[in-house]
Amino acid sequence: MEKSPDQDIREFLSAHELWSVNDGKLRREYKFKNFTQAFGFMTMVAMVAEKTNHHPEWFNVYNKVVVDLTTHEANGISVRDFTLAQTMDKLASELAG
Repeated sequence: MEKSPDQDIREFLSAHELWSVNDGKLRREYKFKNFTQAFGFMTMVAMVAEKTNHHPEWFNVYNKVVVDLTTHEANGISVRDFTLAQTMDKLASELAG
């Protein structure tokens, strides 16, 4: 697994404006209606993460989930992070209805 070039990261961020780079990791904050919805989102993502063996770093308080994505094997952001980020956005959108 290789680290993505800066140009690929800029293109991803341009297409996915709610994501940013913080400390060399992709970051996004999700807000849900309540804790149950936030925890449900985390549960759905956990199943995808386990299946793909690519796990997010995240923090949850009540209705907020802050996510950081990086690929340790690549020592930075990789295609795996872009893919998981897009999956997370799709799951969050489905929950929001």
